[in-house]
Amino acid sequence: MSKVTIIGATGNVGMFAAYAISVDPHVHEIQLYGREGREAFLKGLAQDFADSFAARGTNIKVTWTTSLKDAAGSDVVVITAGTPRGPGQDRLDLALGNARIIAPIARTIGAVAPDTKIIMVTNPVDVMTCVALKYSGLKPNQVFGLGTHLDSMRLKSLIATYFKVHVSEVHTRIIGEHGESMVPLWSATTIGGIKISNLPAFAHLPVEDFIKSVKSSGEQIIKNKGSTVYGPGEAIATLVKTVLGDDNRILTVSSYVKSEVHGIGGVCIGVPARINRNGAFPVTIRIDESEVIAYRESVEKIRATIHQIIGQLENEKDLVAAPKKPKKFNS
Repeated sequence: MSKVTIIGATGNVGMFAAYAISVDPHVHEIQLYGREGREAFLKGLAQDFADSFAARGTNIKVTWTTSLKDAAGSDVVVITAGTPRGPGQDRLDLALGNARIIAPIARTIGAVAPDTKIIMVTNPVDVMTCVALKYSGLKPNQVFGLGTHLDSMRLKSLIATYFKVHVSEVHTRIIGEHGESMVPLWSATTIGGIKISNLPAFAHLPVEDFIKSVKSSGEQIIKNKGSTVYGPGEAIATLVKTVLGDDNRILTVSSYVKSEVHGIGGVCIGVPARINRNGAFPVTIRIDESEVIAYRESVEKIRATIHQIIGQLENEKDLVAAPKKPKKFNS
């Protein structure tokens, strides 16, 4: 049985993620972490969850804390803390501010829970995953982000609706940045096991409209209701269940790639990865040349941002005065 800690549990995504994770039979404790000053809210949230679990018949321990040291013993740490994206704001606009939040959190988690798996949700998720990997000192397989997993599910839903098939019949992936430079893998998209390009209807598929819809989906939800909650929450719960269940599923997450995609890598970015109890392991793939070009551009975009952000953090000595030396990171 496993312990899952949610860092940023007082936020909308953190709260719903905790609730969605609570149905996982592998979980025996959910720990809610929030900053000092939020003790009353955390206490009330834990009590509300406990009542809900009792009504459902779920036997899960719910605890809360304002000390990161209490994450010790966590099998999975989900990080949703940070400033959320506002209407009209690009994910990368949040980079430096959220990096200042994530770096010390990751540093402490790496020290108190060296065997944990960190699942990064905070945006820009590819950049924050790189920051968490560097400052936690954990192995690359132990730190991965939500990445383009939800983007892939959004595209999957659009394709299923267009072809009038059950969503389970569609298999597709989006790799690269969780953002404007994302790369849909039409070369790896199938419907009922048939390559999508072999279906005559594919010639009329509104490809550009679909990708535009996926890219703007989060922004539209934020504009209309203030924040994305249920989609990310369920996606987080899926990743947690895949880790704790040792499922070896291949999901598209932000993971540190070396050379698995045509020799292009050196950053944390959305790629297909085999996920199990030991973490995330990028899968070596071959894709169409046009997709390779787009993926390389996406990687270089993230690399440039990482170089800038890490450089700034290295100059802020309160962040890098870690209990153990941050790992050497190819930014």
